[in-house]
Amino acid sequence: MINHKDLRPSDLNRPDEQLVQVEELMPLPRPYDKPGMEPDFMEVKPAWREKYCTSLDGFVGIDTLTRPKSKEEEEEFVRKFLSGLEKLFTDANNGMRQPLMLSFEYCAKCDTCSNACHIYEGSGNNELYRPIFRVEALRKIYKKYFTTSGKLLGGLVGADLEATWESIARLGESAYRCNLCRRCAQTCPLGLDNGIMAKEIRKIFSMEMGIAPSPIHKKGTENQLKTGSSTGLTKPAFLDIVEFLEEEIEEKFGLKIKFPIDKKGADILLMHNAGEYRAWPENPIAFAILFEAAGIDWTISSEMMGYDSVNYGIWYDDAQAKKIALAQMKVAKDLGVRRVVQGECGHAHKAAAVSADRMAPGSDKVPVESFFPLLRDIVKSGAIKFDPSRNNFPVTLHDPCNVVRQMGIVMPQREVLHQLAPQFREMTPHGVDNYCCGGGSGFAIMHSQNFGDFLKKISARKKFAQILNAFQDTIEDPHTVKYICAPCSNCKGTMRDILEYYEATEKFNVQYGGLIELVVNAMADLKTPFFEFLEE
Repeated sequence: MINHKDLRPSDLNRPDEQLVQVEELMPLPRPYDKPGMEPDFMEVKPAWREKYCTSLDGFVGIDTLTRPKSKEEEEEFVRKFLSGLEKLFTDANNGMRQPLMLSFEYCAKCDTCSNACHIYEGSGNNELYRPIFRVEALRKIYKKYFTTSGKLLGGLVGADLEATWESIARLGESAYRCNLCRRCAQTCPLGLDNGIMAKEIRKIFSMEMGIAPSPIHKKGTENQLKTGSSTGLTKPAFLDIVEFLEEEIEEKFGLKIKFPIDKKGADILLMHNAGEYRAWPENPIAFAILFEAAGIDWTISSEMMGYDSVNYGIWYDDAQAKKIALAQMKVAKDLGVRRVVQGECGHAHKAAAVSADRMAPGSDKVPVESFFPLLRDIVKSGAIKFDPSRNNFPVTLHDPCNVVRQMGIVMPQREVLHQLAPQFREMTPHGVDNYCCGGGSGFAIMHSQNFGDFLKKISARKKFAQILNAFQDTIEDPHTVKYICAPCSNCKGTMRDILEYYEATEKFNVQYGGLIELVVNAMADLKTPFFEFLEE
């Protein structure tokens, strides 16, 4: 094993059982600065080492990347990777080739990106997690096999990383040590994007080699294309859930509300991440209560691909992303709605409003909007009476990367919170400078083997520190509710996991949820608190 400070990209081919060990993590703020407040890393099992690629850092991110059983399998693995690498820089990858080439050719190695990376900082500045580490490794392989100078001069021009099963597998794993949050791209003085490089490596593995983490591909994308939802939620089950939500609204709040389903010609088709229906049903309940109170002309779809806004393909496979994006757009087109409004799901915002916009022909497009400006307009319209004192507890806001940094939707949610949450305080930093929750690009659902430890102790570490710092005035008072407003389904999944892992809810009454729930909780005519934790 190498001291991480001495690690170089060319070391990806070393025969070590494991290249580096993550040990000296970034310290956490009070009260987690005390001994015994944080669980230890899970031990790497010998069976994992034998079957998977644990030789990078001991974590298994790609549970479908298994060791070859023969020399022929190993050679085919290398051949497919090199074939995919060559295609990255051809017209076959036309949509990404220009930014990819710029990031590949013009990096000044100034290391500004490392200072912006929450994973690098959370790991205690481990060299393996510098954003430029995997890019430099990819650059070395490309030079060695596809440039004249590399073939002739080898190490003299940096072409000194041979493509073997071990080096390629480690490179593939390293692509899943990045949340694709693009904070590095935002800070790069040349405007280069290391996040693109990580995604392109993932694409080679999926599109050329048929290898992707099963939680986002087999259990995610394939499930969605087969059943209509990444959760496996079928149409009959979805309709049952909606009926249950209507009963819940009437029983708890005394309101008779029917979810408008498959309403032709509605102004808005509201799309949720299906995880909301299954894990956080209070979120679609809140949308229904608010939309009905505001007199919004809206509908949801029960058609396959219409009741789940998820599109995991944007993280790892362009072909899969396009299949889902076009199918979702067709649902909206067939319903004849005027616009699609995305609910509280960050990657669905980007997938539908940005990525799908480039994939769908002009005649097939339906305008896609974020719910944030609509929510702001409802709150400020005066159509609904609000009582901000109902939210008189400390509230901080997490900015989902895909919505805020990558789409620039920054102020509407803040206008709402300033009006309806008297004790709202920002994280530091915030807005486009905020840190990823640590669950982005699939990490929130990737719990195979010990990868959950990577999420909770490393990639989400900076976010947990931000949360603790935002609540330092009351963090150790268990009688004071502290609310993390995380308006994104995947981000909420990460919040749930880290709060449970560090026992922050149990010990310090740190709660989490979306933005729409806060708004509904402040509705003056609501007979009971919307939040269950306020009823205790």
